[in-house]
Amino acid sequence: MKEKITIIGAGSWGTTLAVILAKKGIDVHLHSVFKEHNLMMQKERANRLFLKGVKFPSNLIINISLKESLSNDVIVIAIPVKFLRKVVRSIKRCGISFKNKVFVSVSKGIEANSLKTPSKIIEDELPQAIVSVLSGPTIAKEVLGGVPTACVIASRNNTVAKKLQKIFNTSRFRVYLHNDIIGVELGGALKNIIAIACGISDGLGFGANTKAALVTRGLVEMRRLGKRLKAHPLTFGGISGLGDLVTTCFSSYSRNRFVGEEIGKGRKIKTVLKNMNMVAEGVNTVKSVYRLSRKLKIDMPIANEVYLTIYKNKSPKDIVRDLMQRPLKSEKIA
Repeated sequence: MKEKITIIGAGSWGTTLAVILAKKGIDVHLHSVFKEHNLMMQKERANRLFLKGVKFPSNLIINISLKESLSNDVIVIAIPVKFLRKVVRSIKRCGISFKNKVFVSVSKGIEANSLKTPSKIIEDELPQAIVSVLSGPTIAKEVLGGVPTACVIASRNNTVAKKLQKIFNTSRFRVYLHNDIIGVELGGALKNIIAIACGISDGLGFGANTKAALVTRGLVEMRRLGKRLKAHPLTFGGISGLGDLVTTCFSSYSRNRFVGEEIGKGRKIKTVLKNMNMVAEGVNTVKSVYRLSRKLKIDMPIANEVYLTIYKNKSPKDIVRDLMQRPLKSEKIA
């Protein structure tokens, strides 16, 4: 039977996945949580808000009804983490059975109140569903342009994982299997914080030396938190860890790196976010990670300084001073 996939969330990445799957010959239902956005996409056969200039294939259907969208066996959730639980609760209220329904989270972040990752949020609300995660260094514009890309599907169900691998894999979008869901999700969430730090470095006019230090020491912080949360340390050296970290810290398309750069240039965070059309997940995630690191008593100096800059108006120059003047120590990579 021909595969039918639903994608809930019509931002840049959700729409990108919808387009590449439809081009592969899969019937795709795309649903925005905003009715007016659905009507606009339905009329124009494009998503000019988040993916300007890309026309939809004929087998990409804009489904205005959330309940009807949920009839397909595989549901991709592409919602910013800040709004994820609210949307999943709306899905829950549709009153259909979610037993053996496969949900694929492509969201990257940590919820502020619960300090939970996206897969845990979905499992909280839909305990009968089978939840997997798709993550990695996947800049939407590059994926749409056919730039060779690698990512991972993380799942505790190997049969489901292999099915999803075949669904998402294309000649230019290579999908690997993984079973460390928490490690994969933490990599996707934490790298955005380090990318903000790298952006601040760019905004201050620093060079490759500084960025290399931030990336490598940032990776240590990622591993450190991951270890306490039962993730496998080696996951952070893979595609969803180091791969996503490097891409987000160096790409000119990275929203989180851009936010940091603007802060480094002296702009206030409220002004930066006000002028952005898309969500920079690291801004919300750093607040969650700050709370989590303090709760677990984990040393995460880079994440801590990014938090103080965004939420306590600490000067970027003071960040540099305080990071560079920390007590001398031996290098530890875990």
